[in-house]
Amino acid sequence: MTDLLSLIFIVVGITFDLFGSIGLIRMPDIYNRLQASTKCVTLGTCGILFGVFLKFGFTAAGVKALVCIIFLLLTAPVAAHALARGAHRSGVRPCKGSACDKYAEDDTSAATKPLKG
Repeated sequence: MTDLLSLIFIVVGITFDLFGSIGLIRMPDIYNRLQASTKCVTLGTCGILFGVFLKFGFTAAGVKALVCIIFLLLTAPVAAHALARGAHRSGVRPCKGSACDKYAEDDTSAATKPLKG
């Protein structure tokens, strides 16, 4: 039973990774590409790792898979936000079809201030 459940998690994870990879190719700008890759690939990779955990249990490989899941959930959104913020601050604008630009609203007061550091 756990073998079938682990296989289901792994297949669903691979499917989400595939959708994230397709999103990297199909999306028009860096912001949409970051959204597609971060959401799909994070969920997909966590699904694969959870399937590995179910397959191996609380062995060394299973515990490493759990640790990787935690690390991935903590770092991937932060990295995507840093990349999006850096792209916006360096002058990369969203595509014309974007509904809103929240970074521009936040940067109106920060545009005249020099960066610290």
